[in-house]
Amino acid sequence: MLEKIDLTKSIEKKEYKKQMAALEPQLALLQRRLREKGVPVMIVFEGFGAAGKGKQINRLIQALDPRGFTVYSIDAQTQEEELHPFLWRFWTKTPEKGRIAVFDRSWYRRLLSERYEKKTSGKEVPAVLEEIESFERQLTDGGTLLIKFFLDISRKEQKKRFEKLAGKKATRWRVTDSDMEQNRSFSAYQRLVDEVLTKTDSEYAPWTIIEAEDERFASVKILSTVAAAFAERYKQECAPRTREIDGKFDNTDLCDSVLKKVDLSRRLDTETYEKKLKALQKKLRLLHGALYAKRIPVVLAFEGWDAGGKGGAIKRLTRALDPRGYTVNPTSAPNDIERAHHYLWRFWTRMPKDGHIAIFDRTWYGRVMVERIEGFCTTQDWQRAYKEINQMERQLVNHGAVVLKFWLHIDKEEQARRFRDRQDNPEKSWKITDEDWRNREKWELYEKAVDEMLVRTSTADAPWIIVEGNDKLYARIKVLETVVEALEKRLEA
Repeated sequence: MLEKIDLTKSIEKKEYKKQMAALEPQLALLQRRLREKGVPVMIVFEGFGAAGKGKQINRLIQALDPRGFTVYSIDAQTQEEELHPFLWRFWTKTPEKGRIAVFDRSWYRRLLSERYEKKTSGKEVPAVLEEIESFERQLTDGGTLLIKFFLDISRKEQKKRFEKLAGKKATRWRVTDSDMEQNRSFSAYQRLVDEVLTKTDSEYAPWTIIEAEDERFASVKILSTVAAAFAERYKQECAPRTREIDGKFDNTDLCDSVLKKVDLSRRLDTETYEKKLKALQKKLRLLHGALYAKRIPVVLAFEGWDAGGKGGAIKRLTRALDPRGYTVNPTSAPNDIERAHHYLWRFWTRMPKDGHIAIFDRTWYGRVMVERIEGFCTTQDWQRAYKEINQMERQLVNHGAVVLKFWLHIDKEEQARRFRDRQDNPEKSWKITDEDWRNREKWELYEKAVDEMLVRTSTADAPWIIVEGNDKLYARIKVLETVVEALEKRLEA
């Protein structure tokens, strides 16, 4: 890509002022329009050292309302960031609807400077590329406008700029030994850049190469590109669109119902339950300490029918854990802030750091169940979600996490009995709502949605465990046994 770039392009000062005078108010207007339409925007600046990223970012944001954007300068990972999957720090910085996030360097650091410095090995590159592709695809499919710039200069120009910076006391600190080494090996680094740009240039997230040797030319091209992208997106938002909402179940490629094959007659007597519970909780307590020592993160996801026993199972788990090392995340309908972000954002922000356990009482699978059935998302949204969820879980596992997903299964008659027990018990009546009864009327639809979810998202690395839940004692022990077995296996690996 870089071979064809003409770095001699320039613009006269008079013409520059004329074009900037037209572009700045245009950008300000388009920013307001995209904010009104609720479009999140991410603008990425990458480039060779001394290419002028900071100056160009500053030039761009001068035309924008400062209340509507945030600039992130991406340096080496902090200690906290190192304890999470590498994309975690970028998911947490994704903008809400109507806002702009500007990145001075980005997730491409992993493939560029860190790869050049051998911090990212060649074996890691394919997985990193895959994760970046899925990240950008998920964001753009979810409505984010993603604009990516690479500022290009020659080796000669880079050396001149480095020498100028190093020659002044006030700017000497900006030139490092690594910068000078990059200039000496400019051709090798340029080949690396070209490879990355080529592999990550996509229809939904294309690269724009900026000829940056003439700063005025670069500024005009950047603002023109942003303005054109804003205008095109605004045009799309104004065009009439069909919003298809259909939780249809016409998939013929699925096997017979998974849930109908579950043996719900399994039982456990109280004496056996108490004996196993005590032994398993003792094991889990020891395993928790070993997980922390080895910095292994754990994600435990609980789904199931209303009154299926999720809370009871989670309670028996957490009684064995150090409260400083786990978090229980109850998931309800998204609040205003969560709705203003990509639907996976609120789960990424709650993922555990290394050595800790995150327990989710209901999860990201709401997208393909309640949101699908109740029409809270479009058909395209929930159909796309299976792949997006699998990708997220794979990224967690690639980072080293143990991911277990439990479906607590009961039959319709057992649910009705538990609902009545809750209604008749003053201490539990708060657990039952009119919505719970309404959801029962759609049992068959939810059953089909769950079957499809289990088939499409149970993987070797992040399996679904169906828990026979008509007997609460049996269910609780199965959950504990599964967790203990998985953690022992992970620690032995």
